[in-house]
Amino acid sequence: MTNGPEPLPLSEFPPVTAWLSDMDGVLIRENRALPGAQEFIDALESRGMPFLVLTNNSIFTNRDLSARLANSGLRVPEDRIWTSANATAAFLSQQSPNSTAYVIGEAGLTTALHSAGYVMTDTDPEFVVLGETRNYDFNALTRAIRLIESGAKFIATNPDVTGPSDEGTLPATGAIAAMIKAATGRSPYFVGKPNPIMIRAGLNRIGVHSEDAAMVGDRMDTDIQAGVEAGLRSHLVLSGSTRREQVARFPFRPFAIHDGIFDLLELIEGPKD
Repeated sequence: MTNGPEPLPLSEFPPVTAWLSDMDGVLIRENRALPGAQEFIDALESRGMPFLVLTNNSIFTNRDLSARLANSGLRVPEDRIWTSANATAAFLSQQSPNSTAYVIGEAGLTTALHSAGYVMTDTDPEFVVLGETRNYDFNALTRAIRLIESGAKFIATNPDVTGPSDEGTLPATGAIAAMIKAATGRSPYFVGKPNPIMIRAGLNRIGVHSEDAAMVGDRMDTDIQAGVEAGLRSHLVLSGSTRREQVARFPFRPFAIHDGIFDLLELIEGPKD
């Protein structure tokens, strides 16, 4: 009996022809573009290489995010941005096209779901969809809990329990999802990183196969895990949340480790003469 052919090592994959990059900690930090970030985007655009900038934040629309990035000194077209709201809308439209949802979230999520043909309602929706918001409302959370108890399926855009702000830590989607889970006994299905569905949906968006793509991120437990599980060559940069000595704690490894996004320019442009 044979076990079939050995899997091809990542080092022997075809050349990378498309890139996915996390946003915070990779391209920007504290609302400022990191060194090499614009050069990275420019190099991809000048070579016509498909790419997406990813974020688990579901608050802003792609247009709003593009404008906010521009204010940070980074020019990224809105159609090159892929949020957990976009991924959630893509997932739901595939699972149950043109259905109904009770939504707790901001414009980024509601806009994505509307564009996917979903109807927002609090009357017998098929799904309760929880996203990031800065204005959690007790009555809305109570309604979500009761709808889930009545049989609505529970979806959340991302599992992050906290988020940063100028004033300090903020509770994020994962923390509110935990409260709803405690009240209902129902666990949400998280679409955003580290779920590789977000990566695969993004690859489908730009028409690229995983063997031809690479992922850049600053967090082992979201970016790199999602990239590894989706079969991409996953590059860790140390300009954000992860320190080099922390990598060994994880049961999976990045394809390569870099100080920052500027180190990846050579992979796109080729070595300097």
